[in-house]
Amino acid sequence: MYTSDSGLRESTSIAPDIPVIAVMGNPNTGKSVLFNALTGMKQKVANYPGVTVDWHEGTAALPGTGSRLIDLPGTYSLTPHSPDEVVAVDILLGHMDSVSKPDAVLLVVDSTNLQRNFYLATQLMEIGLPIVMALNMSDMAQARGLVLDLSKLQQRLGMVVVPTSATKGHGIQELRSALAQAVKTAQPTSLDLFPVWRKHAQLLHDEFAGKGQKISSFELERALMDEDGLIEKRLVERFGVEMQNRLEQIREPLKESRPIAAIEARVRYGWIKELLGDVIKDSPQVHTMSERIDTVINHPVAGIMIFFLVMALVFQAVFAWSAPLMDLVDSGAGWLGSVVSANLPEGALQSLLVDGVIAGVGSIIIFLPQIIILSAFIVLLEDSGYMARAAFFMDRVMRLCGLSGQSFIPMLTSFACAVPGIMATRVIPDRRDRLATIISAPFMTCAARLPVYTLLISAFVPQQRLYGWVNVQGLVLFGLYILGIVAGIATAYLVKRVLLRGPSPTFLMEMPPYRWPNLLSLVVRMRDRSKMFVVRAGTVMFSVAVVIWGLAYFPRAEDLEQKLETDTILLQQVADEEERAERVQELAAQFAAAQIEQSYLGRLGRVVEPVFSPLGWDWRISAAVIASFPAREVVIGVLGTIFAVGDEDSSTGLKQRVHQAVRADGTPLFNLPVALGLIIFYAFCLQCIATIVIIYRETGSWKWPAFAWTYMTALGYLGAFLCVQLL
Repeated sequence: MYTSDSGLRESTSIAPDIPVIAVMGNPNTGKSVLFNALTGMKQKVANYPGVTVDWHEGTAALPGTGSRLIDLPGTYSLTPHSPDEVVAVDILLGHMDSVSKPDAVLLVVDSTNLQRNFYLATQLMEIGLPIVMALNMSDMAQARGLVLDLSKLQQRLGMVVVPTSATKGHGIQELRSALAQAVKTAQPTSLDLFPVWRKHAQLLHDEFAGKGQKISSFELERALMDEDGLIEKRLVERFGVEMQNRLEQIREPLKESRPIAAIEARVRYGWIKELLGDVIKDSPQVHTMSERIDTVINHPVAGIMIFFLVMALVFQAVFAWSAPLMDLVDSGAGWLGSVVSANLPEGALQSLLVDGVIAGVGSIIIFLPQIIILSAFIVLLEDSGYMARAAFFMDRVMRLCGLSGQSFIPMLTSFACAVPGIMATRVIPDRRDRLATIISAPFMTCAARLPVYTLLISAFVPQQRLYGWVNVQGLVLFGLYILGIVAGIATAYLVKRVLLRGPSPTFLMEMPPYRWPNLLSLVVRMRDRSKMFVVRAGTVMFSVAVVIWGLAYFPRAEDLEQKLETDTILLQQVADEEERAERVQELAAQFAAAQIEQSYLGRLGRVVEPVFSPLGWDWRISAAVIASFPAREVVIGVLGTIFAVGDEDSSTGLKQRVHQAVRADGTPLFNLPVALGLIIFYAFCLQCIATIVIIYRETGSWKWPAFAWTYMTALGYLGAFLCVQLL
């Protein structure tokens, strides 16, 4: 595999005149893996201004120059049906202020399915940009006995064609050279399959240009051919009814009483068939390993069983493999707290650093190993091609609630974070199904819930093994993930049957071949997801931890401090040194509890305690839950701060502190029903400002995020109430 760090620069420091190359291709062509191979680790994830579409940007060292690569959303054509496809077209036409018009296009195609991939190629060739084609997965094509006449293909297309294998690093250096040549010569690739349509588009362009209104002739051509499409709607919104009338006047005689989409498909695929006629040489039919594996994976019974076994393995690994690393992080936080305590005098500053920053933020960072392991498994399943199969056979399950397999991928993406999961619903064309999926996605167990689950499971579920290898704690965690899936599907069923009635959509999905995941791609995507978690821990969690510490530390009760000092002096009369130390520590714990109870945080907890007392929560749990409504994982940091303030042993883990916490009457604060109730509350409740905002941005209304928050919070409260009352 070819990777290079030399000569690469961070995209934020790219010079304005550096060549821009748009990376395009159909979904499942290995486009992102090839992008990672070209850019290495020098890339970033950002957001297009004004739209909720993620994009990757990176820099690559080309012979004699550098380049800015923009990884555009995967699309089958330049007929946009969703916001991310609109963004791809806008970038190609230079309509994005933050990204200049590309100097060239890197078109990534699947070598094993050229006819389908070349449909997009014909549309790109009509824009008039230099194009370099990467025949990716060439090793798979060769394994299938597919032989191409490369020189004849290049001559007919009028572009450089480079066979590549992104996962193995084959052809990367040749691709760099071809891209460098493309941006230097700027030789555009051209194709004109619809001269009549293009002529009318140019005339319409000149007509509006004469009125001082600038429109791309290619955009007008697409608006003419994509009847009632997003481009036409956008132009009508921009230029009014005059544009709509002119498009209809031009389009009607050209349609010839046939669907325009059928006319376009017939012409394009006819040209492609002629192009590839003697380029692809006859080869014997080869049954691939993917086909043999699919006979098992896609079996209606075996497929479901394998899916649940894979998911169970993932969650077993999340607990079992992460334990040593989590213990290491926990020990490091405890050691750091002890060092700070030993080198700073007692007082507000020491408490802020030890009890606020180290205990609060450290209580979140400890779960980073689990986030990394979970992200690694999700990336492996996606890149290997298994995730598409899971969506295929889960289509049967999704149809029970009125959805299709298209909703499965966004829901599965929500296991990492609901925000990209909700954004992934853009691939769902039906508005009702998209809304139902958006409301259901937050029920999936995201990474932010994982710290809460882990803390309470570790504290109250015994660390045992069934049959010698099944970890009970991992089994409980797997059950919680299943609970989220069931709740999400049930919610989709209710929403589709009550609020958004309509037929279930058809579901067509391409099955990519199985392939070995690329190590660099795995590392880059794990880095991005881990970075997002750490940044939140270092910013949001840090801020919350400091605020919560201040609320728990102030106001100081002088009478309590004087009483503590007096009682401590009296205890010096106890002769037995071990008994004296034990009673001093007990006295300090009593003071800490009394101090927090009369603090601002304690007073806030007392105010809201009656609301949550039916759930078995005292003011401490209530205050922590209220503080975590902006982001649910904050509860760990808040609990860490609450139970750490005044703790003489700063190395004591949060799990142990929670397990040993008691109420005023001496009874345990957490028992199994209360702990399970709290887990169920967090399984259902929508405590994430980012998710609420993204629901608003994707639906264009506050009605849906308000409904989602109210519904999920009520469901969480009811679930916790029933758990405590019944158990």
